[in-house]
Amino acid sequence: MSQRIQKRLAHLGIASRRQIESWIASGDVLVNGRRCLPGQCIQGDERILVCGTLVDLHARVPTRVLLYHKPVGEIVTRSDTQQRTTVFERLPSLDSGRWVAVGRLDLNTSGLLLLTTDGALAHALMHPGSGLEREYRVRVRGTITEKMVSGLRSGVELEDGTAQMDVLDVQASTGTNIWCRAVLHEGRNRIVRRLWESQGLEVSRLVRIRFGPLRLPDTLRAGTSLELSPVEVGQLYRAIGKSPGHAQGQQP
Repeated sequence: MSQRIQKRLAHLGIASRRQIESWIASGDVLVNGRRCLPGQCIQGDERILVCGTLVDLHARVPTRVLLYHKPVGEIVTRSDTQQRTTVFERLPSLDSGRWVAVGRLDLNTSGLLLLTTDGALAHALMHPGSGLEREYRVRVRGTITEKMVSGLRSGVELEDGTAQMDVLDVQASTGTNIWCRAVLHEGRNRIVRRLWESQGLEVSRLVRIRFGPLRLPDTLRAGTSLELSPVEVGQLYRAIGKSPGHAQGQQP
């Protein structure tokens, strides 16, 4: 599959795309002995020299994965017209490539957010076919009846199709607020909040504490991140039936 040369080289960790484009413009990138053209696509079997050094186009770049404890008030986007804080402002910098969020948590939801340098891995983790569970601590304002619990477990018709909670445990109440544990196999937009809204109740607090095999560490403070070890990254790939490097280079 053809790919723009600056994207391929950046993914290999040679340099940032901007730096590679600068080298291309100055004639320091050669493809099969000829000066590379801006925006040129390659197949992967070319002989490429960057500043006189031969590049191995098939080198494997280790995938990096972060666990980020998202606080309320941050948004999962790279830029915001309202100048609100984004999760990407707090992440470790990368020499090349970019952090890709595995799904989103809305402005008022906190807890575990996964980010990775492998866009293909992010896509696979988000895909409904992965079967990965999302677990939440939910604080609901109002009265929860057995009929509501039964309905949410069996399935509720929403505007974008039927949805359900695979596990729903009512745990404790404080005044008008009731804490619950909810587990779902999907991550549609605002799905937990919309399920409770279908019952006429409002979610006053929502915290994601687990995504698949990964749990939010008790010691991870809000606004900070923790990088998985290579062994833990491998376990994450295996949780979706893939191996590390399965789709390297297919980042969006």
